[in-house]
Amino acid sequence: MDFALLSSAAGFAFASCGTPGPNNMLLTSSATRFGYRPTLKLLLGIMFGLQLLMLISALGLGQLFLMWPSLQWGLKIFGSGYLLWLAWQIGSADIQTTAETTKSMCWYQGALFQFLNPKAWLMAVSAISGFTLAGEQYWPSALAVLAIFLSLGLVTGHIWAFFGLHLRRWLHTPKDWRRFNHFMALLTAASVFMIWH
Repeated sequence: MDFALLSSAAGFAFASCGTPGPNNMLLTSSATRFGYRPTLKLLLGIMFGLQLLMLISALGLGQLFLMWPSLQWGLKIFGSGYLLWLAWQIGSADIQTTAETTKSMCWYQGALFQFLNPKAWLMAVSAISGFTLAGEQYWPSALAVLAIFLSLGLVTGHIWAFFGLHLRRWLHTPKDWRRFNHFMALLTAASVFMIWH
């Protein structure tokens, strides 16, 4: 592949995976509430789901969303509903026993969430349609794009997780935790506005 195309794909992957969104809000919240190990499992699940989504897009199924706008609307509606439900779960978490009585999302929940995450679909379809080459170079370029997203997604996901671990040091009282949960719930809910704009 051309170096300029690889660089452009890397820039797009870094911006897409590194900016605030549903996945990064979940990683930050998980790291703050449950620590590194459960959050690493969630991150690996998210990346597995995103890779699967990109592979499906590379096989051509992602084009259905470009051809049928009604599918995009359906995904936005279901994805928005799920995000609002997640925000409510985060905001209403039991403050004093959060870490002891609840668990972080499992890796497979993080993977399945990608199929309801409109931002993930947009990333997958845009990356495959924008940074793959035609003809015999299609699959080598598609696999290169998948590898770029995997590596940069793991890096940026760790950045958001470490941010959550750092925040954990500042949360000492139930009031601190309540404020944090409400703030993360608001950020997660705000992701819905990004979906529709």
